[in-house]
Amino acid sequence: MRIKRSKDKGFKEWLLKITGRGGSVPAGIEEAVKDIIGNVRARGDRALCDYTKRFDSVSVKINSKSGKGFFEVSKREINRAYNSVPAKDLEVLEAAAERIESFHLRLLEDSWSYTDTDGSVLGVKVTPVERAGIYVPGGKAAYPSTVLMNAIPAEVAGVDEVVMVTPPTVDGINPYVLAAAKLAGVDKVFRVGGAQAIAALAYGTESIRAVDKITGPGNIYVATAKRLVYGTVDIDMIAGPSEILIINDGTGEASWMAADLLAQAEHDEQASSILITTSLKIAREVAGEVEAQLKRLKKRGIAAESIERYGAIIVVKELVEAVEISNSIAPEHLELFVKEPEELLPSIRNAGAVFLGYETPEAFGDYLAGPNHTLPTGGTARFSSPLGVQDFLKRTSIIGLSEAGIRKFGRKAARLAAIEGLGAHAKSVNVRLAGLKKSGGTKSKS
Repeated sequence: MRIKRSKDKGFKEWLLKITGRGGSVPAGIEEAVKDIIGNVRARGDRALCDYTKRFDSVSVKINSKSGKGFFEVSKREINRAYNSVPAKDLEVLEAAAERIESFHLRLLEDSWSYTDTDGSVLGVKVTPVERAGIYVPGGKAAYPSTVLMNAIPAEVAGVDEVVMVTPPTVDGINPYVLAAAKLAGVDKVFRVGGAQAIAALAYGTESIRAVDKITGPGNIYVATAKRLVYGTVDIDMIAGPSEILIINDGTGEASWMAADLLAQAEHDEQASSILITTSLKIAREVAGEVEAQLKRLKKRGIAAESIERYGAIIVVKELVEAVEISNSIAPEHLELFVKEPEELLPSIRNAGAVFLGYETPEAFGDYLAGPNHTLPTGGTARFSSPLGVQDFLKRTSIIGLSEAGIRKFGRKAARLAAIEGLGAHAKSVNVRLAGLKKSGGTKSKS
């Protein structure tokens, strides 16, 4: 790994090349995704069949009577997959589900209201969205944790129907993914992936009803599709390549830090792994450990390219500078690998998730900690938050003016409307004031 001092010439430009990765969509992808979305909107399930054959090498037939494609995974198939998972692995999935649910129950919001001094009632009504669609990446890898992290918050929020889409393979859908869907209470599972699955969730087809919210990670085509359908439906975020930043005070095991850096690097070639330390000695030890551990890593090709392109070790004089750099990067995952992490935590402003102390690897947050592992990337932690129950809730303002309230504030409201040149707005207030003045009380028409 490259070692740089923060005071080196050209440091900021060098760091920007690492943190600015993945900021633009490669040429041609957006147009391709627009074509896919338009085709799905126009041809529905038939377009999904074509794309599933083309991209996943899986043939899906159309029911000649209903016109629907056979995309839905049957309950029998889900139960069969669930029963095929070894009992010890089901226990692991159940433990993860329990911890995720326990944490997210604490994020629930309640409706509330209060009565103002003039007798007016003001408040907020909290309501879950009716239908949510979660995207779970497929292909060669299996991500049951993604199922749990997306579906459980929706269930806790009280969403009426949670549907899942995931790319099929010639061997079927991974049984662990289907088992996780059953554990998380997913209502329906569809064997369709890519940008076409996002289009189906957003606009609906013969088989898949349109949803109100789409969540879940995916490749550049999925991310682009989510961005393009936003506004027709809500989305969680535009997820970019994974990233980790470790702040270190010169203490702790270099081999542990190296392992945590590589845990992100093995995700994909664009993942970023950065260490900021006050110790040049630690910097060199970690760099050596990364090289040594890479040789034994199953995904060493992917991890090596990630480390080469987007890995970095930064040496600073003081932790305060490390925090400043970290806050400017706003990393997805931030490990405070220091003696007293709680003392450093108040100064952290921008991070998707913070991991405190030597014994807290980021990988634990991916699976069993409880907080959501769907986190803002690419510096968006400056203004956005992890996926949670709140993402599946919407708030409706409640306003009920009393007679005293309209008398007290009516003229001011009418005046603001007049200032903005909106005469009808002003009149809608003034007719009530006039009616109250004429009747001496509440004016109503039977």
